[in-house]
Amino acid sequence: MRRHARRVLFGATALAVTAAATAAAITTAQAETIDPGDPAEIAAAPPLAEPTGPFNIGTTELHLVDEDRADPWFPEEDRQLMVSMWFPTDDQGRSAPYMTADESAVFVDQLRIDAPADYFASVETNAVADAEPVRGKLPLVMLSPGWSFPRATLTGLAEELASHGYAVAAIGHNYEAPMSLPDGETNGCLACPTEPAGTDVTAYRAEDFAFVLDELTAHGSDWRRHIDRDHIAVGGHSMGGSGAHTVMQTDERFTAGFNLDGKIHDIEDAHLDRPFLLLGNQKNGLPGSSDNNWLPAWDQMSGWKRWIQVEQTTHSSFTDLATFADDLDIPTQEMDGARTLELTRAYVTAFVNRELRGEDEPLLDGPSDDWPEAVFHNP
Repeated sequence: MRRHARRVLFGATALAVTAAATAAAITTAQAETIDPGDPAEIAAAPPLAEPTGPFNIGTTELHLVDEDRADPWFPEEDRQLMVSMWFPTDDQGRSAPYMTADESAVFVDQLRIDAPADYFASVETNAVADAEPVRGKLPLVMLSPGWSFPRATLTGLAEELASHGYAVAAIGHNYEAPMSLPDGETNGCLACPTEPAGTDVTAYRAEDFAFVLDELTAHGSDWRRHIDRDHIAVGGHSMGGSGAHTVMQTDERFTAGFNLDGKIHDIEDAHLDRPFLLLGNQKNGLPGSSDNNWLPAWDQMSGWKRWIQVEQTTHSSFTDLATFADDLDIPTQEMDGARTLELTRAYVTAFVNRELRGEDEPLLDGPSDDWPEAVFHNP
């Protein structure tokens, strides 16, 4: 039986929020030390790189409330999610904000960097706010960010996929990262001070994926007519990638999945017979690393699979933080941030093209002269 939920659709620029900042630092499974830059030298953030696909991009926001499920961190409340949708559009107009001003303030404080509070709100995106999707059914890619990372940090990847004709849904998980709600509240990562049990959080993320897909494809949903329900990929960064692995084991609606540098927590009885891509950093992507736990999961994958280690990268490299690293004087990775985003876009887009459209993608066959940093493993 489908869960009952309140669905509220509103434009990306329609949020009026108040700050509720949290001082929680990054507490991902592979936390990084961030040295503050000089705020006097930091002005407006650089724009996101333009995507490479042929379509204009539109975006809008969804507020979803699962009235049949308690929030895992505050059980007296229903589980609330914010979902950013990106999609191909024929519309033109103002670009959507990257984050709200209050999300930016909370995230700057969380990262403990000396940047303007509205730094991330000043990022120029490539998506038209409150646009209409093109007509016809679109294959869908669902995304989930890492623990403590706002969903906005996957915008560069989402815009690239949308420019190639995909609908993209990135989920914001309440209390697990800075997130503005339509009632004027902005929650920080209030769960961050609690050391999360990875298997539990992975299960929560899997439930969130399934619930959002329920809502997007439900009778009465405006998105039902836009989504090709036979071609859906699921993936994410860190904890989001682990959640993608979990939901694919229990929900056959997902055609394929990918994990961007996330430890896989659900390794007991984790058989997976559909395609899965593992893309890891220089340390965590190395077979035998104690930080990824990929080997037990890899051995239980009987479908098409790839294990790719990316040299000169660290945990945050597969998010938009890589592109802002130089500007913020954050020692995120050795590889140039723009190139890191380009690489992530290239391999994820190739993967979903292969699995959702049946396209030939030689990039996934083995080492590439264009991307010598990508090392293929078959442990």
